[in-house]
Amino acid sequence: MSSLEELDIVAVGAHPDDVEIACGGTLAHLARKGYRVGIVDLTDGEPTPLSPGPDVRMEEAARAAEELGVAVRLNLNLPNRRLFDCFEHRLALAKVFRKYRPKVVVGFGGRTVMASPDHYQAMLITDAAVFYSRLTKWDEHFDGLQPHTISNQLSFPIALHSLDLPESSGYLVSDIGDCLEAKLRSIACYRTQFPAGRKRVFAVVEAMNRYHGQIAGFEAGEIFLTYRAIGTDDLMRWAAPAFARG
Repeated sequence: MSSLEELDIVAVGAHPDDVEIACGGTLAHLARKGYRVGIVDLTDGEPTPLSPGPDVRMEEAARAAEELGVAVRLNLNLPNRRLFDCFEHRLALAKVFRKYRPKVVVGFGGRTVMASPDHYQAMLITDAAVFYSRLTKWDEHFDGLQPHTISNQLSFPIALHSLDLPESSGYLVSDIGDCLEAKLRSIACYRTQFPAGRKRVFAVVEAMNRYHGQIAGFEAGEIFLTYRAIGTDDLMRWAAPAFARG
């Protein structure tokens, strides 16, 4: 694979629509800036009550990815509702990281109580796969794919019923003011998941994103959890960018 086919950032979800809800605005914003963005769905999300089957769900996911400007979207076809953190699942995702060589990976952060337990398992799988991706002297498991070290890993909270955030080293807000509408359109692509009776979801997502944006001085924003302290070599540039020198 040439460097032109590599991805800058990969977002990992348990099901199609997880990533759109959690960080679709950020992915669209980065794509518009020229970054190569990828999404990995660990399962096809099926069965679900109103979907006729996986083929329809995959069509919805493809339309949502197009709405966001995503360069690559993959589905690992791991078992929905029976997703567990195990060696084989870790390996499957680590192979994706070795193939596409992203600089940044984003995935679930924390538990989603009263929602799918697949979310938490996806978090564990992602954490392990980031580690597996860089391991040397383990070539027999990776089909000739070379080790790859991911520069940074961030997580997204996906709870829509609380402003409480999972524990982490810190938080940052990504400005999605110019991409909020694209995010909402991408979620709307999942007609089997968000029919007319669930239109409230769009209002909740928009309200959360506008709140998170406002606390950081943006029209709308998405929160990410960081696992490293955020540093700066110019405190003024960070604290008051409009007045930075040099």
